[in-house]
Amino acid sequence: MLPAVVAAAVLAMAVAVAVAVAVPALRHRLLRSALRRAGSRYRRRLEALGSDVRLSQERRLRRLLGTGTGTARGSEEFQKRHPLGQPCRDGAPADAVPPLRLWALLPGCWDSDPGLQGSLLYLDALGTAFPRALSRRGTALLHWSPGCPLAPAGWPLPTLYCTPAAASTLPSRAAALRLQLLFALRQRALHVLEAGLPAELHDALVALRAEWPQLAQELALGRLSPQPGLPEGLRDQLQAMLSPDAARAAELRAECTRGFEGILLRLWPQLEVVVVRTAHGAERLYCNSLCQAECQGLPFYCPFYQAAGALLGINLWPAEPAPRFLLCPDWAFYEFLPCLANKEPRTVLLDELWEGREYELVVTARPAEYRCRTGEVLKVTGFHKQCPVAEPVRRDSQTLSVRGEGIPEEQFYQSLCRTLRTLPGARLIDYVCVESSLLGDFSGPCAPHYEVFMELQGLRDLSEGQRYKLDQCLQEDFPIYKSFRFKGSIGPLRLHLVKPGTFTRLREALGSPKPMPRVLHEEQLLRLVQGSVIS
Repeated sequence: MLPAVVAAAVLAMAVAVAVAVAVPALRHRLLRSALRRAGSRYRRRLEALGSDVRLSQERRLRRLLGTGTGTARGSEEFQKRHPLGQPCRDGAPADAVPPLRLWALLPGCWDSDPGLQGSLLYLDALGTAFPRALSRRGTALLHWSPGCPLAPAGWPLPTLYCTPAAASTLPSRAAALRLQLLFALRQRALHVLEAGLPAELHDALVALRAEWPQLAQELALGRLSPQPGLPEGLRDQLQAMLSPDAARAAELRAECTRGFEGILLRLWPQLEVVVVRTAHGAERLYCNSLCQAECQGLPFYCPFYQAAGALLGINLWPAEPAPRFLLCPDWAFYEFLPCLANKEPRTVLLDELWEGREYELVVTARPAEYRCRTGEVLKVTGFHKQCPVAEPVRRDSQTLSVRGEGIPEEQFYQSLCRTLRTLPGARLIDYVCVESSLLGDFSGPCAPHYEVFMELQGLRDLSEGQRYKLDQCLQEDFPIYKSFRFKGSIGPLRLHLVKPGTFTRLREALGSPKPMPRVLHEEQLLRLVQGSVIS
C-alpha cells in the first residue's frame, strides 16, 4: 500500500511541475514565491552575521585567501603581509547574467555569490514595499551593455521584464535605449521602471520628447523602423515580438501632446517606483532633474552600493527617499581610512567605525586583488546591529586640484547651483570640468586654472560678468582657492556653453555604462566637448 501512495505522490508532483512549466504565469508565481522565501531566509542570516561582524569578516577573509580555518585574528597578519594597494580600476564592469542554481534557494544551502544574495534581498525588499512590483512582465529595463547583457537587479526572476535582453547589447547606446523604450511603451500595466544609471533613463526620455510621433507610428503598425545602430538580423528577431496596437499609440500621442511633466505616471498609471543602480555622485544631477519633470510623483529606489566592480552594500529601505546602504560582512573584506587623519593613516575595520564620521573605503573582494583603494568616501549614518549603514559622499578621482587645493565633486556642484540661481531662466542640463594641464598648449600662457563646459536650457550666451560669477562663488565657498587666486597661483576659471546633445554623445563615447566623469582626464573626450562649444 505504501509504495502505491509514494508513487501517486511522485506522479502528482511531476504533473504539478509539468503544468507549472507549461503555464508561464504559474511558473512565474512559483519561482517568485521561492525567491521571496529565499530572500527572507537570507535576510535572517544577515541579521545573524551582523551580531558578530568581526567574526564574519575573518571568515570572509579566510575564504578569499583560501586558507581554510586559519587563526581567529587573521586580519592582522593579512595587513602586515599585504601593504595598502593601489587605487582600484575605475568603473570596472559588472558581471554578465549568471545561471540561477536552484539548489541555492533551498533552506540551509547558501550560495557564496554576493550577486545572488543581493538580488534575493532586493526582490524581498521591493516586494514588501511595493506588493505589485514583482508582477510578471511588470518591469521595463533601460540599460546599455554593449557586447553581452549584464545582470539586471532582478535577474533571478527574468519573467519580471517586458524588454528583450538582446536590445541592451546593441553597439549603439542611443539605439539600445530607444528600442527598450519602445517595448516599455507597449506595456501599459507597468509597475517598475528600472535603469542601470539615471543618465540612461534621462536620455531615453530625451528620445521620447524628440521622437514620440515616430514611436507612436511604430506602436500602431507593430513594425520597427530602420535606424542606425540596429543590425538587420536583430531587427528581424525583435520585429517578431511586436504586434499592432493602435489604441496604445493613440494614448501615447494624446499624453505627449499634453506635455512631459509627470509623463511617466500618465503613460503608465500603475507605475509604483523607479529603480536605479546608482543615485549618488555624478548621477544625482539626473535624479534631481527627472524628479522635477518627467518622474514627478514617483519614488526612486537605489538598491545596491557597488565600488570597483564589486557588490558591497544593500539598501533594505526602498520607501526612504535618501539611499543608505548596509555593508554586508559576507560580501567582501572591508577596511577604512579615516578622513582628516592628523598622522600616518591606519585602516580601521568594519567593527571599528564611528557614526557621523567619513572614511575612504578599502576593499578586498576578489582573490589576489588585496586592499584596493576605491577612492570612494563613505559617511557612516548608523548601524543595523553591528553592521554599519553608510551613504556615499564623494569620489576622490573627481576632485579638482591644480595646486593641491582639492575641491570635491559635490561641493563644486553646490557652488555651480548657487551660480545658476543668479541666472534667470537658466536650467542646468549637464556639465563637466577640465584642469588646464590636460589642455596643453591650448590653455595659453596663463596660470593653471579650471575650464567648465555646461549645457543650459533657457540661455544661449553669457556675459563676462555671468562667466565670472562661478569663479566668485568658488572663492566664497573655498578660502584656499581664494588664497591661490589672490596670489595669482591659480588663474580665473573659464566657462563655456555647449550645444544640446553634447553630453548624450559624450556618454556614448565613454564606451561602457558607467557614471559620468565630472572631471575629464582623457584628451579624446575633451576634444569631443571642445568641438561642441557655442559660447
